[in-house]
Amino acid sequence: MFLVTPEQIGAVMALEPTPRSFAELDEQVAHGLPSAALKALIERVSLRPDERNALLHRIVPKSTLVRRSAHLSSGESEKTERLARAFATALHVWASDEEARAFMHAPHPMLRDCTPIDVALTELGARRVEELLWQLFYGVSA
Repeated sequence: MFLVTPEQIGAVMALEPTPRSFAELDEQVAHGLPSAALKALIERVSLRPDERNALLHRIVPKSTLVRRSAHLSSGESEKTERLARAFATALHVWASDEEARAFMHAPHPMLRDCTPIDVALTELGARRVEELLWQLFYGVSA
């Protein structure tokens, strides 16, 4: 059971058309998300303008970005979706963009003092961030 919907994940990336199911979201990711989805996500999750390029280049290397077409590769799309899913979950828990961003950028002891934004770039890391968020949401000791 998922508490964060594909629509919420898609909204974080400003996806058009908005995915109505996880199957639709998976299909969009497999075919390569539009580059604009990554840019929308970066704008939404970043605290400061100077960190946007650094985060962007962690997902798509600078040299690749210069040559990139209108769509991300499947691997880049997967990283983008993971980060969007983690941020959508943080939004669900904190109910505020500002508080969700603050959480994503704060080192957490349950993540070995790494920030959720750093951990969420891998699938297992994203799951760890989501698990931590649900523990916080339900008041389970985290």
